[in-house]
Amino acid sequence: MDENNRITITVCGDGGCGKSSITLRLVRSQWTHEYDPTIEDSYSVTRTIDGQTYFLMLTDTAGQEEYRGLWAASNLRSDAFLLVYDITNANSLDALDYFMDMIDMETEQRLDDGGVPPVKIVAGNKCDLQGARQIKSPQGLEWARKRKCGFMETSAREMVNIEETFALLVRRVVEARRLQAQGGAAFHASPTKPLPPLSEKPITYSQPQNSNDRPGGSKDSLWKKLRCW
Repeated sequence: MDENNRITITVCGDGGCGKSSITLRLVRSQWTHEYDPTIEDSYSVTRTIDGQTYFLMLTDTAGQEEYRGLWAASNLRSDAFLLVYDITNANSLDALDYFMDMIDMETEQRLDDGGVPPVKIVAGNKCDLQGARQIKSPQGLEWARKRKCGFMETSAREMVNIEETFALLVRRVVEARRLQAQGGAAFHASPTKPLPPLSEKPITYSQPQNSNDRPGGSKDSLWKKLRCW
């Protein structure tokens, strides 16, 4: 496959936030409720986005503090980063600061070398667990906005915004490369498209009640209407 169609993505975040669940949902369409701490796993998958086929190389990284030192330099050279937190765990959003600091240093190095800075999207996972929510959607969005990241809320269990999140990562990487080829000044100033004003209105979700409301069901399903930025 053409090198331009190869995209590397590193999935990072605190332990137990659902990084592996998100990755396996994309790669194998599987979900497991069992928690098995990851040190590092690699996967590859092809996806056709906007009529173009891409080869995605995914790295699911360690979240536990004792394993974070094992982060390989190759992880930081990824085209894109998916920073995952758990909406039911308030500390998991703060834990992203560690990963963001490393990504920011990598971004500065690439800009100094005239390279393409990485794309960053923050994903608030487990949005199906509304009764246990500790991090509100606007809070996650504001965290992402301040760090010039895209933002999604996802559910690996219900397959909410999984394909959409990775499709957005691919589109932004493609756009970053295009702008870099044209000189890239505008992209360097603003790595992601401007986010809309933060809404004070809470975002609500409904649990699917029947097969028509689950992924792949009715196009009018509430699961198809979840907002993303």
